[in-house]
Amino acid sequence: MYASEPRGLVPVQSLHPAVPPCAFTGPASAPYVHTSPPTHPPSYLHHLCNLSHPLLQGLCVLCSVGYKPRTTRRPSYCARRTTAFLTTATDSCELPNMKIAVIGQSLFGQEVYKELRKEKHVIVGVFTIPDKDGKADPLAAEAEKDGIPVFKFPRWRLKGQGIPEVVEQYKAVGAELNVLPFCSQFIPMEVIDFPRHGSIIYHPSLLPRHRGACAINWTLIHGDKKGGFTVFWADDGLDTGPILLQRECEVEPDDTVNSIYKRFLFPEGVKGTVEAVRLIETGKAPRITQPEESATYECILKKDNAKIDWNQSAEALHNWIRGNDKVPGAWAEVNGQKLTFYGSMLVDNGTPASGQPLEIPGACCLGMVTKQGLLLFGNDGKALLVKNLQFEDGKMISAAQYFSAGESTAVELTEEEKAFAEEMRVVWKSILPNLPAIEDSTDFFKSGAASMDVVRLVEEVKLRASQLQLQNEDVYMATTFQEFVQMCVRKLRGEDGEEELVVDYVEKNMNNMTIRMPHQLFINGKFVDAEGGKTYHTINPTDGKPICEVSLAQVADVDCAVAAAKVAFEEGEWGRMNPRDRGRLIYRLADLMEEHQEELATIESIDSGAVYTLALKTHVGMSIQTFRYFAGWCDKIQGSTIPINQARPNRNLTFTRREPIGVCGIVIPWNYPLMMLAWKTAACLAAGNTVVLKPAQVTPLTAVKFAELTARAGFPKGVVNILPGAGSLVGQRLSDHPDVRKLGFTGSTQIGKQIMKSCAVSNVKKVSLELGGKSPLIIFSDCDMDKAVRMGMSSVFFNKGENCIAAGRLFVEESIHDQFVQRMVEEVKKMKIGDPLDRSTDHGPQNHKAHLDKLVQYCEKGVKEGAKLVCGGKQVERPGFFFEPTVFTDVQDDMFIAQEESFGPVMIISKFKDGDVDGVLKRANATEFGLASGVFTRDISKALYVSERLEAGTVFVNTYNKTDVAAPFGGFKQSGFGKDLGEEALNEYLKTKAVTIEY
Repeated sequence: MYASEPRGLVPVQSLHPAVPPCAFTGPASAPYVHTSPPTHPPSYLHHLCNLSHPLLQGLCVLCSVGYKPRTTRRPSYCARRTTAFLTTATDSCELPNMKIAVIGQSLFGQEVYKELRKEKHVIVGVFTIPDKDGKADPLAAEAEKDGIPVFKFPRWRLKGQGIPEVVEQYKAVGAELNVLPFCSQFIPMEVIDFPRHGSIIYHPSLLPRHRGACAINWTLIHGDKKGGFTVFWADDGLDTGPILLQRECEVEPDDTVNSIYKRFLFPEGVKGTVEAVRLIETGKAPRITQPEESATYECILKKDNAKIDWNQSAEALHNWIRGNDKVPGAWAEVNGQKLTFYGSMLVDNGTPASGQPLEIPGACCLGMVTKQGLLLFGNDGKALLVKNLQFEDGKMISAAQYFSAGESTAVELTEEEKAFAEEMRVVWKSILPNLPAIEDSTDFFKSGAASMDVVRLVEEVKLRASQLQLQNEDVYMATTFQEFVQMCVRKLRGEDGEEELVVDYVEKNMNNMTIRMPHQLFINGKFVDAEGGKTYHTINPTDGKPICEVSLAQVADVDCAVAAAKVAFEEGEWGRMNPRDRGRLIYRLADLMEEHQEELATIESIDSGAVYTLALKTHVGMSIQTFRYFAGWCDKIQGSTIPINQARPNRNLTFTRREPIGVCGIVIPWNYPLMMLAWKTAACLAAGNTVVLKPAQVTPLTAVKFAELTARAGFPKGVVNILPGAGSLVGQRLSDHPDVRKLGFTGSTQIGKQIMKSCAVSNVKKVSLELGGKSPLIIFSDCDMDKAVRMGMSSVFFNKGENCIAAGRLFVEESIHDQFVQRMVEEVKKMKIGDPLDRSTDHGPQNHKAHLDKLVQYCEKGVKEGAKLVCGGKQVERPGFFFEPTVFTDVQDDMFIAQEESFGPVMIISKFKDGDVDGVLKRANATEFGLASGVFTRDISKALYVSERLEAGTVFVNTYNKTDVAAPFGGFKQSGFGKDLGEEALNEYLKTKAVTIEY
């Protein structure tokens, strides 16, 4: 409050000017009402003024009516009610706090201005710079929109003295405080000292360190570990006034002026400036004299003095380059011309880099143009990497393209692309209204565009081509209109100047088409060989012959993939991407999968043995549906607000945020290679995570084909990584890796237990497990027999029995048992066993030789224990891994085949007594597995009773195998925990954060 007024009081007239002065005749020279902190009871108001004015009679009523006892009401509450009454009675706006002049410019000034308005201060004038190229500064534009007086002075003083007419215009607004949030002009001291509360200035350093105009730059150049900002009281020195408020932050090793400004100095600086005004308003603002100890002042950075001195350590070079990024830009002479360096980062140079050497005069050794950028070395032998370079003519390029910068030729535009170019021409014209026309040679920045215009251009492009995800950097690297259009078109075509996706295909002509199969690891957006060039053969189960060699991932490959996924999540485009844009990418991926569905189904058939028609419909078809379903979830992941106990006099707002976990490891089985990938990866990506996925070693080919499609869809590098390899090596390393924060696994219970243990020991990573099953199917005598036989066949023999939810044991009511078995055997004998690519085939080969051998042993054990082998039970006499569809009856509860999963085409039938519902339920639940189950009956009450009591994550009633992308899927007991599919699957790849704000 005002220093000269009674503590806790403000003038009533100042609260509401509509109340005439004649109404006040109180004991003080001016009437007052209470504000916090109060020092007087409400009745004190009655002694401050007479009640001749109707408004003040109303004030008396507010203090006295309806409060028992009156003296228990807080004066601050009374003041609020008084203010509310006066406001309502005069039909006026909310009451002002202080009269403030805002002197400055830029987006920072605009945000401070907006926040001060929200705080109910009266902005009596905004003083900023003249329009540039016909465009008002953002602060001026905002104030003009609000009808606030705006003054645009080219200068405030001449020859060190204030310009009289400028100073008089300023004084006329009657400011009580000057706020200078970002001011590049010299303001006369007669303006600084004019307001009763003086002037405060925002400065982007921890004063007294780095006084002067380039404080942020020098914070980085000096390698300071701490940065921050100061709000100080202006005086006649250079950033030497008393300190009012400071806030500090950590300076990250690769921070640039832009990153530290956006991350901390801008958002927290706006809050800090407004908080400083709040402290002044409440009389709590300190004036701390700046010490001269540790005070520094460095010159304003200009292009001439930004030349790089190469005789320094790598860290010092890095600090100089990042401290000058973007303005004025650190430069050196290379090949006879000035070359400006941007985007520096320190790197580990333990591994020799490959690339083309570049001689840099004065440097201790040659630079190296690599695929990642320009590698440079300090005099200490350590390395730094520069991402972008700019030539003297203003053209910026990726440093990796230094030797090929002049080789690219313009692409010829299609009619659709020409229409897009004309749309862009209109956009450029709206941003650069001072130009009569936008020519192909028009330079965006030389025509007056500023950094805010870059943001606008990127957003305007996004509105017209949502699939085109430009970064601000792209605009700086294509400054003329023609270059900009060419860059946009290349990105739209997938030819955006990044390294073209190189795929070493294995091609085969089969199934009336040519299939093209990648066969290498996919890491950080590239197909690469495994460490040491290690490979193995993936086998076609139809004939037992190799399909091709596949790279065999090693531990070092896992580490490389996880590192790429971590960078993509924490630093890359994926982590910054708008959820809706992420959804568009996933939709695009689903579209590409649909375009390649016949090829994917063919690859799935030859690699896994799946019947082609089933692969097309289910393996591939449901995979496409899964990605489309979860693409729709991307922009619908949201938290909630929670009412919590209030801590009076303050209030609280508590809300939750649902955030991605980070790098997720996914390990999938061999029975549905592509579909299992989709079930987990789609939810994982929709939630915003990055993925390192290990397909089953015996079925890797659709996974690496999928990797290719993610690259074609435009997924950023590192988001999806695919590592064919051994579970004992790759899966184990993913479980153990400290940077993997979630692991999703589908496979055996035994391996699931080992994974869970490793995840706990390594870093307590989140785990979801879909494990083994021994799913019961109960068939009652009142069932629809035709449907029960048909669905019973499907429940066991679907996908050759290689189905996690396959009915592991059928319980058939005694009165229909023999009939059911007879019908079932008749149907089994009709099944056609053969080449999975043959459209008439019903039953293809088992997935691999070891599994075939296991099935043979399984059936031999069943016969040995006394079960009746009705049909099948042996390998088919033909090349490949074919096994006869098998039916066992008279299976007792203690037999091996009654308890263990076959994971193959083996039907286990047991009978139960008529009407013994609870008895058969007890037998059905007498297993440590609980993945799925089923019941066939026409009695709806019986169906519901049984479905409630079956201990399984999924219960099918009068159907089987009917999974859908929207329905959650997952097991109970030793069948695992966690869900695939449906909204619940997202929970497996999200973490919930609670945020509580007191206000």
